[in-house]
Amino acid sequence: MRIGLLTSGGDCPGLNAVIRSAVLHGIKTYDYEFVGIRNGWQGLIDRNVMDLPRQVVRGLARTGGTILGTSRTHPYDAEGGGPDNIKHNMSQLGLDALVAIGGEGTLAGAKRLYDDGIPLVGVPKTIDNDLRGTDYTFGFDTAVSIATDAMDRLRTTGESHHRCMVAEVMGRHVGWIALHSGMAAGAHAILIPEVRTPMEQVCQWVKQVHERGRSPLVVVAEGFIPEGHDDPLAEAGVEASGRPRLGGIGEWVTRTIEDMTGVESRSTVLGHIQRGGAPTGFDRVLSTRFGMGAVDLIHAGRYGRMVSLKGTEIVQVDLAEALDGLKEVPAHRYEEAKVLFGR
Repeated sequence: MRIGLLTSGGDCPGLNAVIRSAVLHGIKTYDYEFVGIRNGWQGLIDRNVMDLPRQVVRGLARTGGTILGTSRTHPYDAEGGGPDNIKHNMSQLGLDALVAIGGEGTLAGAKRLYDDGIPLVGVPKTIDNDLRGTDYTFGFDTAVSIATDAMDRLRTTGESHHRCMVAEVMGRHVGWIALHSGMAAGAHAILIPEVRTPMEQVCQWVKQVHERGRSPLVVVAEGFIPEGHDDPLAEAGVEASGRPRLGGIGEWVTRTIEDMTGVESRSTVLGHIQRGGAPTGFDRVLSTRFGMGAVDLIHAGRYGRMVSLKGTEIVQVDLAEALDGLKEVPAHRYEEAKVLFGR
């Protein structure tokens, strides 16, 4: 059997570990052949591929990014896309099945292709950890670790100058990175898209901390919408895919805090450094297990499904389960963290 692997959507640490484990497991256990599809779905449309023998993937578990490249091309919307053309290209490339590694958009496209008769399985990937159907996705733990380390550094410089420090982290629609990194760093306020926190409340927390002689730390997800506003800040235009390019909420929160409290404040946008670099040990292990599980799904002929982490076990679920809305931070998790705000 000859299997195509593609990575689509935003990059994140752990993609290469999935590729490595899928190839090594498939070759050693089932004697499969593997083909890497470059730049996501676009590579399948253009027939832009590379062979993936064992020697190409050795040592990849510890490297960030993806050796296959990625894009936000949709398999139906792009010129040359659609199930008939993709079936034709798979036939020309000698591909019997596909492994699609990506987030909600990638897996939604994969589900449509499967429904149209293309044999494929999915591997869930999103740095925001916002996919349903799995407890965790790889890349999330690395992003939280990077953000936590940055916040620890911000706290030391903030304490030296008695400033309020604001850290803007990734989180377009959900606040998992903000919640976990903020709790780990001992943040005095965490602002997430799921909760329209009034700035008056944020400033009250900041003043409580500052009046005790401490340096307040405020963590804000890029998609946070303050009470009284309708949309997240998107001051940098749109991406090539047409999505608004978020950013600027951290600076806005910083200015508002300084204006309302008089406390000198500074903001830092962590941005894409959360995506880059080597994955954590947790993400390396999770990615490796996902890659092996995806190949096992193909071997069993369980197409239209994806691998998933439930507790500590790798299981399989229908692709539709991952697409039933975003996995948001539940109210009780935010209330749990909120107990320590302003303390």
